Amino acid sequence: LIFAKFFSEEINGANGWISLGPITFQPAEYLKLIMVWLLAFTFSRRQSDIEHYDYQALTKRRWLPRSLDDLKDWRVYSLVMIGLVVIQPDLGNASIIVLSGLVMFSVSGIGYRWYASMMGIVVSVSGVFLGIIGLVGVKTMSKVPIFGYVAKRFAAFYNPFKDLADSGLQLAHSYYAMSNGGWFGRGLGNSIEKNGYLPEATTDFVFSIVIEELGFIGAGLILALVFFLILRIMLVGIKAKNSFNSMMALGIGGMLLMQVFVNIGGISGLIPSTGVTFPFLSQGGNSLLLLSVAVGIVLNIDANEKREEIYQEATEEIHRAETQEFKVIS
Repeated sequence: LIFAKFFSEEINGANGWISLGPITFQPAEYLKLIMVWLLAFTFSRRQSDIEHYDYQALTKRRWLPRSLDDLKDWRVYSLVMIGLVVIQPDLGNASIIVLSGLVMFSVSGIGYRWYASMMGIVVSVSGVFLGIIGLVGVKTMSKVPIFGYVAKRFAAFYNPFKDLADSGLQLAHSYYAMSNGGWFGRGLGNSIEKNGYLPEATTDFVFSIVIEELGFIGAGLILALVFFLILRIMLVGIKAKNSFNSMMALGIGGMLLMQVFVNIGGISGLIPSTGVTFPFLSQGGNSLLLLSVAVGIVLNIDANEKREEIYQEATEEIHRAETQEFKVIS
């Protein structure tokens, strides 16, 4: 992340990619899974403490580090890595990481009041932030460091048709694509907007093209398949008896759900566009590799849980047989 920010070439207004010849590597994509892994590992080791001390079991150390030992705290790691993603700037992946972190907190075993408070803080801060931008104006906020690049996306969020030649180009043409599709679509491959009208038609806004070609019914079926996959992943986590396995699977399911929400919210104008890919559909090797690894981990967790169940049943059967044999001999 540090190398990408300070020693790499700027691409699309952000320093988030490392080029190694023909291969382009995006560290923030992999951080999403690493953060889920870190939180699952941390929370699973503190289950007994959480059971007795609730949220306080996760906050035994100070938020502000005062010694080298404090720098080893999971909260410091998390804040530093999220901060490095934000300053790239890559607010899309940063948002997914934060939202996935909230999912991890919700499944960690802490009381619901703590989780509800965290959600309330996130929603309140987001509302205040959008309100300030609306009052001050996007042009004024664009002078703020880091925010300058994403100012256009906020301008499009408020009114994409005000500047069709620049800030509102993507979102306006996303609306046109969805309008063209109607209920049943124009047919596979017959999109108009992807022929030079809608930028990023194969990556961030690919689902707009899906709606244009397959209609809302076809796109709804694809969304249903994605949600079915997420549900199956979460069921693996719910059924898992090992706390780490459970949190890991639930965190991956939550990560996928948040990515779908951020992408669909961006192309529909529900939230500001953040440049996040749609899972398994958008062009991009890093995203596809990360999601494939994530699903592979869930399959491994499921297989591991089944092996443990079979081993436990076999052990109990052997114990029953030995007990019965002992009784016969007696």
